[in-house]
Amino acid sequence: MQNQSKISINALTVPLVEALIADAGNLNLGISKHPTGATIVDGGIEAAGGQEAGRRIAEICMGGLGQVKLQKVATFKNWQSSIHAQSDNPVLSCLGSQYAGWALSHEKFFSLGSGPARAIAQREDLYKELNYADTAEKTVLVLETEKIPPAEIIEKVARDTNIKPENLTFILTPTKNLSGTTQIVARVLEVAIHKVHTIHFPLENIVSGFGSAPLPPTSPDFLIGMGRTNDAILFGGAVELNVKGTDEAAKKLAQDLPSSSSKDYGRLFGDIFKAVNMDFYKIDPLLFSPAKVTINNIETGNSFTGGALNEALIDQSFGS
Repeated sequence: MQNQSKISINALTVPLVEALIADAGNLNLGISKHPTGATIVDGGIEAAGGQEAGRRIAEICMGGLGQVKLQKVATFKNWQSSIHAQSDNPVLSCLGSQYAGWALSHEKFFSLGSGPARAIAQREDLYKELNYADTAEKTVLVLETEKIPPAEIIEKVARDTNIKPENLTFILTPTKNLSGTTQIVARVLEVAIHKVHTIHFPLENIVSGFGSAPLPPTSPDFLIGMGRTNDAILFGGAVELNVKGTDEAAKKLAQDLPSSSSKDYGRLFGDIFKAVNMDFYKIDPLLFSPAKVTINNIETGNSFTGGALNEALIDQSFGS
């Protein structure tokens, strides 16, 4: 990965977090101090939140190595709001920071942590594969949750990162809120990079990436909201990767990467989730990927495509 040992994703995100907090009023975010001393950014529990807040939270999740934009496009007739994520260091940005890989639980609280704090804590075997670790005096963790984390969770993060609670920031984004919906769909590139890792394409051969997906309407129902955010990527996500290596490997990646390569493809995510009694681990892991991919081999100049956007399923999901 491109000189990754010289990059501190925590240092890159400090100004982004500071700017988010400074602009909290304009972004409809709530800022408070937890009894432990940690800073809590409410992205939609009590505060209203919004799409711009979600966009900026997504860039924080990407460790300061990605750019996220909100745009209107005509890809889907009925759903023209879309989100676009780009990175010139997508492996570190997406897997090393944005991926929700840190499981945190205490009694009735459970959430998966995203963001640069993961690279300090090193609680996931993934960092051995990435050969990456970071250090910092302050850090941030993004949690997809509807609850303020208890003191035990914050104290665990403080221990695992060796950072005092007063230097920790927790950004909380419920799925059913505009902030949460936006930052989840902004993971379209990350979902692709994670699938690349799952199917064992060499991560060192990924040079850069771009992803886009339609933004679904929010829903007060958690299951509907979660289903829509997943469907946005599974049926409406388009990703373009620039890679190195052989054309044979690039062509195979284009064939294997799209969500249509999964045996579970073709049904709305919410229906699949209910059919497996809401157990994520019973869903085919190959499903979690964008609908359409383009793989550009920068060493040969040849490009390969796979999968297709599915407007009918997007309409069915978003309109339900």
